[in-house]
Order: sequence, then C-alpha cells, then structure tokens
Amino acid sequence: MTDIASDIQRLLEHKANGAYGLSGVNQQQHALQAAWLAEREGHPEALVVAALLHDIGHMVHHLGENPAARGIDDRHEEVGQEFLSAHFGPEVTEPVRLHVAAKRYLCAKEADYFAKLAPDSVRSLELQGGPMSAEEVAAFEALPQYAEAVQLRRYDEQAKVKGLETPPVSHFMPAVRRCLRA
Repeated sequence: MTDIASDIQRLLEHKANGAYGLSGVNQQQHALQAAWLAEREGHPEALVVAALLHDIGHMVHHLGENPAARGIDDRHEEVGQEFLSAHFGPEVTEPVRLHVAAKRYLCAKEADYFAKLAPDSVRSLELQGGPMSAEEVAAFEALPQYAEAVQLRRYDEQAKVKGLETPPVSHFMPAVRRCLRA
C-alpha cells in the first residue's frame, strides 16, 4: 500500500521543478509560497494544505509544462481534486477544485482584480471561461468552501516572488499528514 503523504512529498520535491508560467518561480516555489502565506496568516491547516497542493494537478497530468501556451485548458484544478479526494476531505479538496473558479469570480466581483493578473493568468482565464456571469457568481457564492477558495486564489496570485525564502516541503508535511482522512 502506498503512502500518499510520501507520494505528495516526492511530487513536490522532485516533479515540481518546472517553470510556473511566466513568473520566474517554479511549481515548488509557488506551492511553498502559497502555503507559507496561509500559514503566516494563521489559517486552519486544511487551507494551508490546500494552498500547498492547489496546483498538484499540473504535476500529475501528462500535458507537458505549459499547455495554456498551446491553447489547452489542462483543467488542473479538477485533476488535482480527483487525485486528492481519496485521501482528503472537502476542506482541502474543494478549495483546490474551486481556485480557478475563484479567479473567474474575482474578475467578475472586483473591478481591479483583472489588472493584477499576470500575463499567463490572463491567457489561462480566457481558456477557463473568462469572468463569471451574475448567475455564475450567485452559484459560486452558494458553495460551502467558496470563501476558502477565494482566499486560496489570493495566495495563488501572491505566490510568485522570485527568490523568496520559504520553509522547505518537509515543514508542511506534518500538516499534510494531519489533514489526511483516517
């Protein structure tokens, strides 16, 4: 039987060295920065773990390093949620699944949010359906973990600082293990 926490650690330490869009950080640095932001702000461990794992779908799909540049929506949020759902509850998996929808939501709700997006996030937004309609906003706000997904999205946008020192993957693994389903 495989140990999913060890598998996750291996993915983050050995498969997350690919570029993260145009930001100048790699997938691992992006994941660590997002988790560290959530941890520093005192969020529950489930959101810290969701922040760490929100882009794990990029590491487990087989579409290459930058499918959006080729006009492909890799649906990494769904791939990641599917990968994680056998081992974590919705407090971790739903923010992961909803973090792309949260970008669409924020573009619809906050006039200045779109202007804050990195060029690669603007490109992927087009592939993901663009800003939400009023009906989509209402449906999104009715979801139990929508607020956590929005917070995760904010960390996602902030977690692109080249050279930022963060704790290593091993620092977050106890939280990952505590969030696993019994």
